[in-house]
Amino acid sequence: MSFSVTAFRVNVAFKETTGLTAASEGNSDMDITNRGHAKKRALVFFLVPHFTMLPFAAAVETLRIANRMLGYAAYTWRLCSVDGEKVYSSSGIGLEVNSSLADERRHLSGEHRPSMVLMCSGIYVEEFNNKSVNAWLRETYNRGTAVGSLCTGAHILAQAGLLNGKRCAIHWENLPGFAEAFPQAEVYADLYEVDSNLYTCAGGTASLDMMLNLIGQDFGDNLVNRVCEQQLTDRVRNPHDRQRLPLRARLGVQNSKVLQIIELMENNLAEPLSLVEIADDVGLSRRQIERLFRQEMGRSPARYYLEIRLDRARHLLVQSSMPVVEVAVACGFVSASHFSKCYREVYNRSPQQERAERKLSLNTARTGVVV
Repeated sequence: MSFSVTAFRVNVAFKETTGLTAASEGNSDMDITNRGHAKKRALVFFLVPHFTMLPFAAAVETLRIANRMLGYAAYTWRLCSVDGEKVYSSSGIGLEVNSSLADERRHLSGEHRPSMVLMCSGIYVEEFNNKSVNAWLRETYNRGTAVGSLCTGAHILAQAGLLNGKRCAIHWENLPGFAEAFPQAEVYADLYEVDSNLYTCAGGTASLDMMLNLIGQDFGDNLVNRVCEQQLTDRVRNPHDRQRLPLRARLGVQNSKVLQIIELMENNLAEPLSLVEIADDVGLSRRQIERLFRQEMGRSPARYYLEIRLDRARHLLVQSSMPVVEVAVACGFVSASHFSKCYREVYNRSPQQERAERKLSLNTARTGVVV
C-alpha cells in the first residue's frame, strides 16, 4: 500500500541567532566569569533540499538550551543554502536562510568565519552533488574549521573526499548504499563519530547526543547534565550505541536460537550460508531449524533469508547508482536474471521498475510533495 502526502508550506525566517532572549540573558544556572573571554562557537547549518527536520531541530535546540544555562551566547548559528533561498524539509516545512554559498566563501577569510559547518540532509541525498559545495567544504576543512553532518549528510562529505580513511556514521537505512559508493570511508552503524575534526551523526535524536558531546568538550559534564535535565533526557548515549532496536525487540522474537540464526543471516548477505553451515554454527539440526522458523517467523529459513537479501537489494537500488548486476552480486545472487525473478516475486515489480518509481518520487518531491 502506498500513499502520498501533500506538503504544507510554512515559512520560517531565521536570523543569525543564539536562542537567548533579553529575559534569559544573565539568568544563568552556571557560574561563568569573564564572559567576554569565554569560549564561543559560530556554526553554519547548510540546508540541503528535503533535509530531515528532527535532527536539525534537535541540534539547534540543544545549543539554545546550553546558551540559556550559561546565560550568554556561547553558541551562535546561521542557516545557509546553495543560492540563499528558502529550503524545504522532507516534512514540507520551508526555512528561510541567512546566507548563500557565495556568502560563506567570503566569510572564510573574514570575521564571520564559522568554527563549525554542519551539512543537513535527508532523503534523496544521493541526488545532491554540487561541485562548488564540495570545493567549499574542502577549503573550509583545510582552513581548520570543523566540518560535520546530520542524518545522511555524510554522503555529501564523502563526495567532497573528506571521509577517505575516516570513521563516520550515517543512518542505518542509508548505510549499505553508502558503503558501496564510498569504500574508502570507514562507515559504522553508530549514533555519531568524531574523527580528525569531522563530526558525523546518524540523524534522528542522535544529533542531540553529538551536540551534547560538543558541549561537553567545550564546558564539561556539569553543563551537559543541566542541558539533559532541561531536555528531559535521562542519559547521554555513547557514540557507539546501536542505532536500531535489538533483534529481540525489533522482531518480537524471544527464541535465542532463532535470533542467533537471523543475526548470522544478516551478517552474511553477499555470500549466503547454507542451511547446513547455519545448523553447524548454532548446534541444531536442519529439521529443528525448519520447525523453529515455521513456529516463530511463519516461513521457512530459506524464504526468510531470501527476504533479508532482497531488502538489502532494495536499499541499494534506491540509494545508489550501482548496476543491477552488481546489486545482485552484493546480495548473494548468482545472476541478474535470478535476482530479477526473485525480486519480482516478492515486490511485484522488477529492479528496473523500482528505480524508475524512485526517480518519479524524486521528481514529485521537487514540486513540494512528500512521499
